[in-house]
Parts: sequence; structure tokens; C-alpha cells
Amino acid sequence: MQLESMYQDIILDHYRNPHGRGLRDPFEAEVHHVNPTCGDEVTLRVHLEGDTIADVSYEGMGCSISQASVSAMYDLVLGKPVPEALATGEHFMTLMQSKGDAAVAEQLEEELEDAIAFAGVSKYPARVKCALMSWMALKDASARALSAAPTEGVNR
Repeated sequence: MQLESMYQDIILDHYRNPHGRGLRDPFEAEVHHVNPTCGDEVTLRVHLEGDTIADVSYEGMGCSISQASVSAMYDLVLGKPVPEALATGEHFMTLMQSKGDAAVAEQLEEELEDAIAFAGVSKYPARVKCALMSWMALKDASARALSAAPTEGVNR
């Protein structure tokens, strides 16, 4: 029970004190993702230097889980090569599909840092989409930035 309380505190801290919030220039790709189930939204920009994520900036609104997830994601992917950041996203997806399996959470704890706090969210299928929204936006924006495909809002 004490661990769940600590995890809730981590999520609330990221929600109240978001890391990386605010849209910034320059960026190679901007995407807007919406979770129609509950109304969560995020506009996310990715700035690359080579294949490394030099910046992720965002604005969003929605529940504490969706907003805290994008803050925790920011901490995990900043400064990492895109393939490594996307692999971290796949590990977060594994956590979200674990349905609260403590063994899965223990295995991923070191890599996911604060994002491990979302382990309890995986018990609630309706909330999993909230936690995954920003990771899907990162995947989308990274692909667009790497392919240099023209996107609306691009500032080069």
C-alpha cells in the first residue's frame, strides 16, 4: 500500500510541476493527439540534432495521468537517440499492458525511472490510453522528423 501511495505522489508531482511543458522553437515536427474517450489532448514538438532528441516540448490538457505521463516521458527521452527513446516507449507500453504485474514493473523499474509510477494505471484499461497518448505522439513526431516529411507548423 505504501508503494502505491508513493507512485501516486510521483504522478501528482509531475502533474503539478510538469517537466518540459511549453511549446518551443526550433522543431522539425509537431503533432496533435487527442484521446476521444476522455478528452485528453497534447500538442508535441520534437527537435532533433542528427538522430538525437535535442528537445521535446508540449502543451496539453486533460487528466493528471495524461499530463504527468508526458512530463515523465520528457525526462526519459531528452538527449537520447530516437531509436533508444522509442525502445523506452515500447518498455512503457509493456508496463501498460502488464495489468499490474509486479514482476514486470520490477524488471522495468531502472529504465523507466519515474514512469514506473504508472504501473498501477495498467490495472485500469480505460486509463491506459491516457498514459500512452504522449508516447504515441512522440512516436508519430519522431517518425515525421526523421523522414523530414512536410508537416503543418514546421519551423526550420
